[in-house]
Amino acid sequence: MEKNTNEKIMGMDALKGRWILIVLGMIINLCLGTIYSWSVFVAPLTTYFTTQLGQVVNANEILLPFSVFLAFFAIAMPFTGKYIEKYGPRNMVIVGGLLTGLGWLLSSFASSVQWLYLFYGVIAGAGVGIAYGVPVAVASRWFPDKRGLAVGLTLLGFGFSALITANIAGYLITAAGVMNTFRVFGMAFIIITILLALPLKFPRTGWTPAGWSPKPPEPGQDALCELMRDDMVRTRYFYALWACYFIGCLSGLMAIGISKPLGVEVGVEAALATTLVGVFAVFNGFGRPIFGFLTDRLTPRYTAVVSFILIALAALLIMVMPSVTVYILAFAILWGCLGGWLAIAPTTCGSYFGNLDYPRNYGLLFLAYGAGGIVGPQLAGFIKTSTGSYLGVFPYVLVLALIGIILAIVLLRPPKVPVQTK
Repeated sequence: MEKNTNEKIMGMDALKGRWILIVLGMIINLCLGTIYSWSVFVAPLTTYFTTQLGQVVNANEILLPFSVFLAFFAIAMPFTGKYIEKYGPRNMVIVGGLLTGLGWLLSSFASSVQWLYLFYGVIAGAGVGIAYGVPVAVASRWFPDKRGLAVGLTLLGFGFSALITANIAGYLITAAGVMNTFRVFGMAFIIITILLALPLKFPRTGWTPAGWSPKPPEPGQDALCELMRDDMVRTRYFYALWACYFIGCLSGLMAIGISKPLGVEVGVEAALATTLVGVFAVFNGFGRPIFGFLTDRLTPRYTAVVSFILIALAALLIMVMPSVTVYILAFAILWGCLGGWLAIAPTTCGSYFGNLDYPRNYGLLFLAYGAGGIVGPQLAGFIKTSTGSYLGVFPYVLVLALIGIILAIVLLRPPKVPVQTK
C-alpha cells in the first residue's frame, strides 16, 4: 500500500515537473530562433560591407548566410540524433548552445560576407541543429498524451524569437553597429543556453502519465507503428511527409527572408517594417501550438491541407493586391503556417513512426526544412536580382501550395502495421 502511494506521489511530481521542461525548452528555442530576425540584418550588413569595407554585395550574397545557416541547421540534426540518447539532452543542448554563440561571436569579426557563410552559416547553423531537436524530443517523451500541443508549445519560443530579437537587434544595430550586435547576441546565447540546459532530462523507461493509456490500435493494426530510421525510409509515407514539409517550409522561409525589404517595397516605412517582423513572429509562434493542437484533433493529413490552403490564399492575395494592408495579412499567414509546419512535422513523425528512434527519424525528416531554407531564400534573391522586385516570388508559392494540397490528400497517411495472425 505504501509503495503504491509513493509511486502515485512520484507520478504527480513528474506530471507537474514536465511542464517546467516545456518552459525551459521554449526559452532555449527563443535564443536559437534568432535566425528569423535575419531580414533586420540585411540592409545594415549591405551598408557595412559597401561603405565601410568598400565591397559590392547583392541581394543573393546577403541572403546566402541565411540559407547556409538553415542548411547546416538541418544537416546537423540527423547526424546528432543518435547522440541525444547516448549523451543525454543536457549535454547536447550545451554543445549546441556553445557552437551557436561562438558562430555569432565570430561573425562580429567577419571582414567579408564570405566569412559570414562560415561563421554564421556553418558554425552557428550547426549549433542550432544540434540543440534544436533536443527540447522537441524531451517534450515528445514527457507528453505522449498531448504530443502535438507539447511540441507546439516547446517550439513557441523559436517562432516568437523574432518578436523579441528583431527589436533588440534593431536597437543594438542603431546604437552600437551591426557587428557589435553579433557580439552581444553570441555572448548572451552561450550563457542562457548552458544555464537552461542543466535540468533537461528524459523520463525513465516505461513512464507514462498517471491515468493515461495509449489509444487502441486502428482496425487492421495490432500496435502503434514503431519504426527505426532504416525502416522508416522504406515507406512511401515518409517521402510524402518530407515533400509536404519541404513545401510548407520553402513558402514560409522565403517570406521570412524578405519580410522587411518587401514591406519597404510595397510602401511600409523602414522602422515600421522592422516592427512588423516582430509582429509576424507572434503568428509564427502561435502557429506552432495551434497547428499542433489541430494535428492532434484533425489528423496530420487534414491539418496539412488547411495549412496549404492558407498559404495559397496568402500568395494569391499579395499577387493580386500588393498593398500595405494585404502585405501584413499575407505575411502574418505565411509566418503562421511556417510555424505550423514546425509543429505538424515533428508531431506527425512521432504519430506515424513512433518514439523508438524518434531523434534520428525526425532529424532525417528535418532535412526538408534545410532544403526549403536553401531553395527559398536563394530563389527569392534570384527573382529580386533578375526582376528588380520580390513580388515575383508569390506565383511560385501559389503553385507549390496547390501541389502540397494534392500530395497531402493523396499520400499523407499513416503506415499500417498488419495484424499478426497466430
